[in-house]
Parts: sequence; C-alpha cells; structure tokens
Amino acid sequence: MFRCGIAYPRCRWIIPLLLLFAIIFDIIAIAAQSGWVEDEDAKSDYASMWDRCRGKNNDWECKSLMEYPWAQAVAALMIIGLLVLIVAFIVSVLAMCTINIPLLLFTAALLIVVVVIQFIALIIYPVKFNELIFEGDYFYTWAYGFGWGATILCLGCAILFCCLPRYEEDLRGEGKVKYIYTSS
Repeated sequence: MFRCGIAYPRCRWIIPLLLLFAIIFDIIAIAAQSGWVEDEDAKSDYASMWDRCRGKNNDWECKSLMEYPWAQAVAALMIIGLLVLIVAFIVSVLAMCTINIPLLLFTAALLIVVVVIQFIALIIYPVKFNELIFEGDYFYTWAYGFGWGATILCLGCAILFCCLPRYEEDLRGEGKVKYIYTSS
C-alpha cells in the first residue's frame, strides 16, 4: 500500500515533480503561438507573447510585438524566469537526493526570484497590451493562464521548500512515527 506523508521518504519527490510541471507550463506559455490575448469572437485579432495578428478568415496580417520595449522586457523576463526555474529544479533534485538543508533553502530562494520575475512580466503584458487596443473586448487565453499557473506552482513550492528543513529527520526516513491515542 502506498502511503504518503512527511514520514515516508519517497514522497519527497512530489515537490520536484511539481517544479517539472511548472517548467512545462512555462514552456507552453512562452512557445504558444495561438495567443495570450484574443478578441471577443476570436476571429479578427489575437496576440501571443511574440506577435499580434489581425485579419479575417485566412487573411492574417501579423506584426511582431518585439518592436515595443515592453514586449521585449516581458519576453526577457519570462525566459529568464524559465532558466532560473530549470536551475531551481536541478538544485531541488540534488537537495532531495542528499537531504542538504542549505540547498533546500537555496531552491526556495531561487523560486522566489522566479515568482517575482514572472509576476512582473505577467502584469506588464496586459497593462501595456491594453494600451494598444482601441476597440472591442479582449480575453486572456489559456496560454497566458499557463504562465500564471507556473508562477503559482513556483510560489507554492517555494513555501514548501522553506518548511522542509523542520522535517529533516522525516525526510531521511529517521523520524519516529507519532500515534495519536485518546482514552475514553
């Protein structure tokens, strides 16, 4: 029977697995060509992190957003966030293999940096993109949501990595089982 909890050392791999999901979410958000933003009917205007396309039917005119400094900043921040996240994932695997407490805290610090960087990028994009829009209603799509999903996962994992040093014996499998017993 599979049991999971702090007292079961194999469960320590759940947090690095969550970081792997955050990496995948970030890659999806960065690489998505279907758009971060689309107009209300999703037929005449959409924009990804890289391009904005307008048109009808199959006649699309795409223009790079990279000519705007804010778009360059968003792209740079998201890519830097992804790279730091990959480093944090590698460090977390090393920390979990050796149960190295300073590495656990270093991983938490890296993840907090990722959260701050990506939070800034995910706020800059809608604020500045809305300045380009003159008509209609626009909706932020699933690709933009994956960016937020990765950021929220990183925040949760950073909190968990900050809490793990309190459970060092349990992570090593040396913790005592605690029973809760009440007599009637």
